[in-house]
Amino acid sequence: MGKLQSKISFHTTKYRADGTVGQTGPASASQKHSPAHTDAVTSVAALQPDLCVSGGRDKSVAVSSWRSGAALRRFTGHEREVTKVTSALDSNRVFSASRDKTVMMWELHGTSGPSQQFPGHDLVVTGLAVSPDASQLCTGSRDNTVCKWDTETGECLGRAAISRNLVTHLCWVPGEPYVIQTSEDKTTRVWDSRELQVAHTFPAKQHIQTCCDVSQDGRYCLSSSSGCAGHGAEATLWDLRQTRGRVCEYKGHFQTTTACVFLPRGPTLAPSIATSSSDSTVKVWDQDTAACLATLCLEGSGSLASLAACDSSTLLCASSNSGIHVLRVRGGTELVLEEVAAF
Repeated sequence: MGKLQSKISFHTTKYRADGTVGQTGPASASQKHSPAHTDAVTSVAALQPDLCVSGGRDKSVAVSSWRSGAALRRFTGHEREVTKVTSALDSNRVFSASRDKTVMMWELHGTSGPSQQFPGHDLVVTGLAVSPDASQLCTGSRDNTVCKWDTETGECLGRAAISRNLVTHLCWVPGEPYVIQTSEDKTTRVWDSRELQVAHTFPAKQHIQTCCDVSQDGRYCLSSSSGCAGHGAEATLWDLRQTRGRVCEYKGHFQTTTACVFLPRGPTLAPSIATSSSDSTVKVWDQDTAACLATLCLEGSGSLASLAACDSSTLLCASSNSGIHVLRVRGGTELVLEEVAAF
């Protein structure tokens, strides 16, 4: 993949809910800022109130204002591509995982170097979840293990291995000791972080599960599937509290669904989720009916690797070719998904 150009130029195509093209052409209304990374952006996560943290193939971790596109901090220390970034809400600490097999913690107002390191995995680290109080960290890897760490001391508090459990993503259930994990073995697991044991495994899907997210009330989780030529590539809603089974599926991407997120509730927005895909599209879905409410194609952006919901009307999308896209969700009689900036 080539380096990002200093001036990003691409087109967007908006689709109506019925799949017909609503508008296409140069994304002239979108503001273009200096790129946060010099190569593909692999992960993005929201920080409060208007900041985000991102990681990329350029081995760096960046903290930026998604409102202005300004890069505020840059952290360096990883020897290979950054694969995941995360942070606890209202915390001044951010965490990054890398192909160099390590995880690092960075202080938002500290030095440019890591304040803590968490070595111990044997292969690339692909899952990263921090507890709500930022005191503990769970990590997962392609080495089939999930580890728990003390963020203050860097001590490994537990390590669990499951055969063929190549971890793809981790997320912490708000207000609970549970962590959701997706895997290349096509399953989604619920871990009890206290003893680092699997509390529940949802029925296996037909394809690799690539990502997961949890609703703010802790009732539901999402997982997304790999796919090709319209086969697979769905997102799945799971019930965490009652039936612990599948609630519904969201089908419409033509290639792997790379990320899935719950959208925060807004005054004009019904419960909704968003997905991104290797097919360069972002979709917003009605959580309850599984109807696709809007589709935005970011032409020329390449594979879309990661999504972050900043508020009820703002999504961030990390791309291979064109940086981080700022997307606006507008409710009403017909939901509109549009790009407003990129950096």
